[in-house]
Amino acid sequence: MSSQSVRRIFLLACALAAAAACGAAQALEWNLQPAASAMAAEIHDLHEYVMILVVVIFVGVFGFMFYACYAHRKSKGHVAAQFHENTTVEIIWTVIPAIILVAFAWPVTKVVIAQKDASAADITIKATGIQWKWDYEYIKGEGEGIHFVSTLGTPRDQIEDRAPKGEHYLLEVEPGTEVWVPIGKKVRILTTAADVVHAWWVPALGLKQDAIPGFIRDTWFRADKVGTYRGQCAELCGKEHGFMPIVVKVVSQEDYSKWVGDRKKAMLAAADDPSKTWTLPDLVARGEKVYAANCVACHQANGKGTPPAFPPLDGSKIATGAKAGHIDMVLNGKPNTAMQSFKQLNDTEIAAVITYERNSWSNKAGEVQPAEVKARRK
Repeated sequence: MSSQSVRRIFLLACALAAAAACGAAQALEWNLQPAASAMAAEIHDLHEYVMILVVVIFVGVFGFMFYACYAHRKSKGHVAAQFHENTTVEIIWTVIPAIILVAFAWPVTKVVIAQKDASAADITIKATGIQWKWDYEYIKGEGEGIHFVSTLGTPRDQIEDRAPKGEHYLLEVEPGTEVWVPIGKKVRILTTAADVVHAWWVPALGLKQDAIPGFIRDTWFRADKVGTYRGQCAELCGKEHGFMPIVVKVVSQEDYSKWVGDRKKAMLAAADDPSKTWTLPDLVARGEKVYAANCVACHQANGKGTPPAFPPLDGSKIATGAKAGHIDMVLNGKPNTAMQSFKQLNDTEIAAVITYERNSWSNKAGEVQPAEVKARRK
């Protein structure tokens, strides 16, 4: 054996040893997340049951194959048998797989049926996937009427490697946009989407449901542990697919009721009057925040965009042209492009972000008032 071959074998052995050491250190990361609901625990148990069954089948089948090949090899004088249409063998290889199929299907079917039973929920929340954020609306139960949009909380500096990654990198949302639920209550989640297919997925709670435009799907959970549980969109939904986190805060009933009260008071205090006339500086200041939360990922902070998918706003015909065209573009989006509708924003927010776009960078095109947006809603 040449010295180069020995060196290659040595390096391979070192790499395998390093991988084994790393794997031992990270063994806990290879399993499912700790269950925070009975359904998640059932899914975990089912996963382990199926894995054990698969290992038993694998060892049994391949063990028999290897034994048969070894014990009946030609070097021991065995001659290959010649036979056809053995009824016994055909019955065996039909009955045994059927039994195995039932062993898999019975527990799996019970769990799937339980997952689909979203009836008699205490709280119903509608989650609408939008490129690239989640729109939440509490539509039944305690908290009915609460509505907010949840966006990524990880700073752009971390995403663009200008700052160290945080503990919950890409799995954190803007403060105040977490989904709050009380412990021990059945929560039904209705999922849909405004543009493309998304998926609402929180592993620790044992639920994942696609959010499909034009359809309402549902799933449910009942959390049995207080804590904060994180998930994300689990469908490849576009450029910012990895930037759609989901954060669920499970709290006591007392804390939940307090949150509901505080949230409704804040909504009343923050409610915008669409008939109010704003000054240009106030609209620009408000619009800068709306732009940072909804537009910066595509059109960039400098307004230059990332052509051709996301055109620049700096000097664009839309941002410097007629107000009506700009309002319609933000309200309704543009079919067959990445520009989606932002109807979920209220009239004041849309007026503010349009004013910001029309008066930032090299643009100087005047303000748009909330009443003008309201007049063009369809």
